[in-house]
Amino acid sequence: MKQYALDTHLVHTDRLVNSPEDGAVHTPTSNSVLFEFEDVADLEAVFQGKKAGHVYSRSSSGSAVALQNLLNELEGGVAATVFSTGMAAISATFFSLLRAGDHIVVSQFLFGNTRSFMQALEGFGIEISFVDISDADSVEKAMKENTKLVFCETIANPVTQVAAMYEIGDICERKNVLLIVDNTMTPFVMFNSKAVKSSLVITSLTKYIAGHGSVLGGVVVDTGLYNWENYSNISEKYKVPDSNLWGMTQIRKRGLRDMGATLAPSSAHAISVGLETLKLRMQKSCENAMAIAQYMQSSDEFKRVHYPGLNVHPHHTRAADIFGGQFGAILSFELADGLDFRAYLNKLNLVINATHLGDTRTLALPVSTTIFYENGLTQRQQMGISENLIRLSVGIEDTNDLLADFKAAFS
Repeated sequence: MKQYALDTHLVHTDRLVNSPEDGAVHTPTSNSVLFEFEDVADLEAVFQGKKAGHVYSRSSSGSAVALQNLLNELEGGVAATVFSTGMAAISATFFSLLRAGDHIVVSQFLFGNTRSFMQALEGFGIEISFVDISDADSVEKAMKENTKLVFCETIANPVTQVAAMYEIGDICERKNVLLIVDNTMTPFVMFNSKAVKSSLVITSLTKYIAGHGSVLGGVVVDTGLYNWENYSNISEKYKVPDSNLWGMTQIRKRGLRDMGATLAPSSAHAISVGLETLKLRMQKSCENAMAIAQYMQSSDEFKRVHYPGLNVHPHHTRAADIFGGQFGAILSFELADGLDFRAYLNKLNLVINATHLGDTRTLALPVSTTIFYENGLTQRQQMGISENLIRLSVGIEDTNDLLADFKAAFS
């Protein structure tokens, strides 16, 4: 496929990569659960992985494969698998690749549900070291002989700590450890996962990729940088002729087929349509987030603002290097002492009080009493989350309208 500028690439990839039938510019939605084979030998060959095809839509469908092709092309990977949600992509990947007795190194700043899942993993005999992912030395010191992988988010939600991605990628490459990166907060239009030597990239498609708060989805992409011949947990039955596909084959068989978190065909179609405007939406959301962070930083009504785009952020320089001048659309803040954050949020008119991120609309949420409530006070303190911290997911509204809303709420 000819290489176009990213804006053009996003708009035309479905048409050019998947070549939809009948001149369609989007791959049509395929809702069939079953697939007919005129020759039983072909049915057997597809079941045994000797031939490409679909046998049952829980495992694969034309709609899912079309979206996988798009995301794999845009990430520069060798294979991709889509799931019903981002958490399904995470849980399926970990359950597929780990065994009892394995050790993994994980960011201590993980999103609440992901942290909760890690605690569930411990119940299955997986040993986990939670570390400050912004410090590469902490990652290396936590590694053991049985360490199978390192997992982190690029920018932490909600306090926006930035992972030492380049250094961690070098460490994992040197020690032959799988590096799995959740880049939901910084999709590929911001973050080049291969440049930091990520092995697998997991994304909640629900967020920025789809972008409109109307569909759920998740994906895992294999960048092709990891040598699966060195990964001892690959089952013999999933060692297909191309060793680059061993990891993804096991994820698809164990994580998708066996666990069943299948992305609906209609959802795959909606995500592919949302994908077309990703770069435009991301640029506007980042611009708005910067303007809001600068306003809050300069206002006496705000005690603290967390946003990598601010020069005072401890990881500002690193973020500028990794993310190419954009700093994401998530920020968090605390009001000045004596101000009631609940009363303030209730006064907002344009900004919506809701739990979600990556939407076209700007959303506000008190995190300690909602998405991080189950983590408890001790874990929240380890993550840098204060009890009155507010998270903003900044949308694409007019910048001046947003600023006016934040200012007017103080009245």
